[in-house]
Amino acid sequence: MFRDVPRLELMAASPGAQELINGIRTSPSSVMRVDPAQKHHGRLAIPAKEGKLVSIGGVGVKFKISGDETNRAFSIVEHHVQPRTLVPPHLHHDTDEYSYVVEGQFGARTGDEILLAGPGDYILKPRGIPHTFWNPTDKVARLVEIISPAGFEKFFAEAGELFTQGPPEFERVGALAAKYNATFGWNEWVSELTKEYKLKLFG
Repeated sequence: MFRDVPRLELMAASPGAQELINGIRTSPSSVMRVDPAQKHHGRLAIPAKEGKLVSIGGVGVKFKISGDETNRAFSIVEHHVQPRTLVPPHLHHDTDEYSYVVEGQFGARTGDEILLAGPGDYILKPRGIPHTFWNPTDKVARLVEIISPAGFEKFFAEAGELFTQGPPEFERVGALAAKYNATFGWNEWVSELTKEYKLKLFG
C-alpha cells in the first residue's frame, strides 16, 4: 500500500522523522562548524610560572588547576619539597592522589611498600591507604600532584595561611586535615624514616 508514497512522506509519518529529515537537509559544513571558545569558559593554557604559591613548612604548593575548573573531577598542584623534608604520614578517606615527578627524587611509602621515584615516574596514593613522601636528596625536588576528586587542594590553601605566622601547633594542622576527610598518624613511620633517610618532619 506504500508503493506509490514518496519516501520522505513515508518517513514523515513515523515518530521523530521530522528531526531526521531536518538533519538530512542540513549541510555537513554547518554541522561540523563548532567554535570551541563558545563551549569552554575556562582557561585553555596555563603558563609554567602561573599559580599562587604557599609554603607549609618546607613543602611548597603552587596551585595550577582548581576543582572549580573541572566540575570537581580533579585538581592539580605542584609541590616543591625542600631537601631532606618528610611529609607527615596521612590517609585520605575519599581522595586519590597521583604524583608525577618532574625534578629530583622522591621517596614514598604507601601502606607497607617503600618506593623511590625519579623524573618521569608516577607514584599512586589510593584513598584508604596511609602514605607519606619525602625528598631524600640535598636539592629541592618537584612533583605534580593530581587530586581526584578535587577538594583537598583547599587544605593546602588554608594550611598556607596557618604557616604565615610561623609553624603552627601540629594539632591545628591535624584538625584542618580532618575538615577535608584526611587523618594524620602513623608516628612510628616518622621515627623510622627520619633515621633511615636523614630527614626532618615538615614544619
